[in-house]
Amino acid sequence: MQQKVLITAGGSGIGFETASAFAAAGAKVFVCDIDTQALAAATRVIPGVITRPCDMARRAEIETMVPAAVEALGGLDVLVNNAGISGPTKPVDEMPPAEWDRTVAVNLTGMFDVTRLAIPHLKRSEAGVIVNLSSIAGRFGFANRSPYAATKWGVIGFTKTLAIELGDWNIRANAIAPGAVEGERIERVFAGRSAISGLTVAEERAKAIAEQSIKAMVDPKDIAALIVYLASPAAKAISGQVIPIDNDRQRA
Repeated sequence: MQQKVLITAGGSGIGFETASAFAAAGAKVFVCDIDTQALAAATRVIPGVITRPCDMARRAEIETMVPAAVEALGGLDVLVNNAGISGPTKPVDEMPPAEWDRTVAVNLTGMFDVTRLAIPHLKRSEAGVIVNLSSIAGRFGFANRSPYAATKWGVIGFTKTLAIELGDWNIRANAIAPGAVEGERIERVFAGRSAISGLTVAEERAKAIAEQSIKAMVDPKDIAALIVYLASPAAKAISGQVIPIDNDRQRA
């Protein structure tokens, strides 16, 4: 069976690598992203990928994107809720409410909206799968990152609830919790921490890696491989789980 896969924020980073990995495995892949230039680049690189712009903070856009994805794919077997933003780096008492609201809108409410619209189609699949992107911030509290941490904890609760609700339809739902993933995004996070701590960006990076047993950044290709595995028949007994992929991070 050729899997039909929808990936949010699939234009770059983890989403791009996941789209590439599914396409290489023979799946039919649809990706959305707010970045139209990234989508255009993905179209040139990933064979057969279908793309559409979508702002995950805008419910009206999601409500047209998901039906379009299902129509283009001819159904839906796998939903990868990858979209998320880092949010601001500020203490709670200095947090601009509008920035809190946007982080929650993209990281949690957007995931809810995509999932609620996808579920009726996943119920028609022989083996429906949902993989939600949480984070090490969903395992630990993170100083000065309250919107991000709160949403990533929320993703875990959402995922476990989905697994319970959807088991009767043989739909599996799991969350993965990446650590510090190599790329531009984590460098922006280190820069935000540096602005508060007074340490250099390099010192903030070294401080984060020091909390891991394996002293390296996480390769987004490895995250993609884990997602493809979780969507495969080899993982048919895995549901309702939170799977870290973080080089054995011990604490925030």
